[in-house]
Amino acid sequence: MGIKGVVLAGGSGSRLDPLTRVTNKHLLPVYDRPMIFYPVEAMRDSGIEEVLIVTGGNDPGDFLRLLGNGREIGLKHIEYAYQQGNGGIAHALALAEHFAAGGPLCVMLGDNLVHKVFGSSVKAFLRQGRGARIHLSPVPAPQRFGVPEFDKDRIVRIVEKPSDPPSTFAVTGIYMYDSRVFDIVRKLKPSGRGELEITDVNNDYIARGEMSWAMLDGWWTDAGTFESLHEAGNLVRQYRANNPEIVPGVPHPSLRTEQGRKAAAAAQQRTDSRRRAGR
Repeated sequence: MGIKGVVLAGGSGSRLDPLTRVTNKHLLPVYDRPMIFYPVEAMRDSGIEEVLIVTGGNDPGDFLRLLGNGREIGLKHIEYAYQQGNGGIAHALALAEHFAAGGPLCVMLGDNLVHKVFGSSVKAFLRQGRGARIHLSPVPAPQRFGVPEFDKDRIVRIVEKPSDPPSTFAVTGIYMYDSRVFDIVRKLKPSGRGELEITDVNNDYIARGEMSWAMLDGWWTDAGTFESLHEAGNLVRQYRANNPEIVPGVPHPSLRTEQGRKAAAAAQQRTDSRRRAGR
């Protein structure tokens, strides 16, 4: 059975207000095309032919007008689902159960952009046969993200936005799951934010010993704030997005600035201290 794709494009986009008062965040331009094109094309170029767009807000029909049946952008099939309210990433994922039809899924957040596609990771997950797979990227400020904690090469847990990050990596918005993910979501309880958290889903797979991971090659960014939206446009303009995997990787520019290097070094220092303390 092949793998299907789910792009999560709901949410209120409040961090991009007032732009998002008039349109869904994922329809805002990133350089020369709407944001939603980037994750959809990343999936297409990673070998995924069928995609579900989960959206929300006031104008879900705009996605249909833009993407149609998917044929113009090279997909075999595209479907749409509507998320009411802001129930969180895992809540939006639950809407894909019928679409998945018992098969594996690749899930990507609609505001994530990648330098290179990830077809080799898709194949590795399909060979894995069951469980889940996440994708990591080095960042200068890991406390803004979900952060993996390692025991040697094995991830033992993911900590959401930690003040004392256990590593210098972010868990990016690219996830792969077997069909049991929906059973896990059904058992989740809302977090303090009142949402069903994808980190809880990932930690469930980790506890089962069924989580694998891969490091993204090249830059990765989201586009959910004014700063990262601007940065994403610059990255696409300079390096393009969704390049073939054979293209040499380019680190995120924030890791090549003096400030970024200092932040990354400080994060690495904290990680080394934790390891020496046996934490």
